[in-house]
Amino acid sequence: MNRLDGRLADQIRPLSFSLGIAPHASGSVLVATGNTRVICTAMVEESVPRWMKEQNVIGGWLTAEYSMLPYSTLQRKARDSSKGKVDGRSVEIQRLIGRSLRAVFDSKKLGERTIHLDCDVLQADGGTRTASITGAFVAAQDAVNKLIAAGKLTESPITQGIAAISVGMLGDLPLLDLEYTEDSTCDTDMNVVMTSAGHYVEVQGTAEGLPFTRDQMNALLALAEKGVRELIAMQQEALQS
Repeated sequence: MNRLDGRLADQIRPLSFSLGIAPHASGSVLVATGNTRVICTAMVEESVPRWMKEQNVIGGWLTAEYSMLPYSTLQRKARDSSKGKVDGRSVEIQRLIGRSLRAVFDSKKLGERTIHLDCDVLQADGGTRTASITGAFVAAQDAVNKLIAAGKLTESPITQGIAAISVGMLGDLPLLDLEYTEDSTCDTDMNVVMTSAGHYVEVQGTAEGLPFTRDQMNALLALAEKGVRELIAMQQEALQS
């Protein structure tokens, strides 16, 4: 089956990483996956949150923020600042990004410093949270490389790679890397965060239509693993270039 954009069922969207998009950041990348665009940056602060000092927690910290810019969707999305609070979806996603990246960081090797990750969606066409995780890792690795080059770190605190991708069931057909139309019409959609070692950090799966079976879930996870491996290879290619 060919999809609306011409892809095969097990094919990811065209993907590119443009590093150095924000010169003042410690690390930065523009992630373009299909028609979704996200700027991910990493800023290094030479201190840790107060709660870590109060609780005598050794090492560093990594935290994330996520936002969709007003023009990222067809109808203008109001800024959180105009509403006086961060909406629940943004809070959920930025916590997911932080959890995902902390899973592949050795906080003790990071030292007493904080890496702030900011993911700003310029254009949304499905998969903004997965693109943010995939891009945040590239920005974080970029920042760590610069810390090592500057002699502030003797070894990398990053233990392995990480990326995320969406999958879904359209009828009986599993699809990889959903764009918005597919995401809104699939019977089941799932976001999968995996490491380069093939370990799961998070699996978010929901039946929007018909409930899914164990066999269908296994098929979706196998498809997600294929996609994540492709993403991680492309991350490393972009960082090395």
